[in-house]
Amino acid sequence: MAAGEGATMSSSATTLEAADIAAILKALPHRYPFLMIDRIIEMRGDEAAVGIKNVTVNEPQFLGHFPGNPVFPGVLLIAGMAQTGRRNLRALADGRRSSKARLFSDDRQAKFRKPVVPATRSKYHVKKIARKKNMWWFRGEAKVAGQTVAEAEVGAMVA
Repeated sequence: MAAGEGATMSSSATTLEAADIAAILKALPHRYPFLMIDRIIEMRGDEAAVGIKNVTVNEPQFLGHFPGNPVFPGVLLIAGMAQTGRRNLRALADGRRSSKARLFSDDRQAKFRKPVVPATRSKYHVKKIARKKNMWWFRGEAKVAGQTVAEAEVGAMVA
């Protein structure tokens, strides 16, 4: 998909397959430096998604984390998982922002396996594991070059 094309839908018009940065910016309230996904490359309805974050050395967190040995903060990997798993991703396909806030509510069982450094691409693999009323929980894995670098369960709620 070329830049600016937005989101693409499957032939059934119920499954979002991909979304570029323009579509993500229309659907999510996050902006630089807190937008932790650059593209959605895969999605199966509200059940699962794969998002990408291109980690670059010029990002502000590397000024202090850590000078001379830059490491992408683990909490930002979890934020990327939460943004990828954000409920109501249908809005990406519709090209609109939802009027209801989706708020990150918790993370559980976070594990950091390997440092993420600049000039890498993190892929966030996220699957829905539960829903109860206005709460959703997702299981996420951050991968670099096919290796799991972090994992967590994240929760989101509609406010």
